[in-house]
Amino acid sequence: MTLVDRSTSAKNSTHVLMALVENKPGVLTRVASLFRRRGFNIESLTVGHTENPDISRMTIAVDASKTNATMVANNLFKLVNVIDVQNVTKEPSVMRDLALIKVKANAQTLFEINQMVDIYKAKVVDICAESVIVEVTGPESKIESIVGMLKPYGILEMVRTGLVAMVRGSGYFSGLPPAENGNGDAAAIYAEN
Repeated sequence: MTLVDRSTSAKNSTHVLMALVENKPGVLTRVASLFRRRGFNIESLTVGHTENPDISRMTIAVDASKTNATMVANNLFKLVNVIDVQNVTKEPSVMRDLALIKVKANAQTLFEINQMVDIYKAKVVDICAESVIVEVTGPESKIESIVGMLKPYGILEMVRTGLVAMVRGSGYFSGLPPAENGNGDAAAIYAEN
């Protein structure tokens, strides 16, 4: 398992925040409005369901050279539907990004692209006469690297999911107090409140 590369790259000023929010309509709009109103510069925002259907999890990447991550976290926490916010930048974490990259390809270049895909432990998910779509998952540095290697072939289109993160170890980020009912079901306590 690879940890985030925190070497002296251009991304070393990136701070990663995780926020648990109520899974209700309008929450994402409130968060986006907060960013707009405060002028926060957000590199990526990823939102998805958690193991609890009533809670969604946001992973927010902030360029700390342009935006104060602590200020973003404090302002997020003030929003009504936000349950908890945590800065995991200095925590031992697994952080991943996913990209789909459509690259020009023909019979001559397909072999080279396939070799590169194997080196990066990516995969080709679609092939047609003029292009291939490559799926790659990993730290942002890996995504940037394969993008750089594929550019000479001609990138036709690219989409990225944005960063997702999870703190390593046996603890978990629930935003909820430990269960007092002895069965470890913190989500049940939240549902009762």
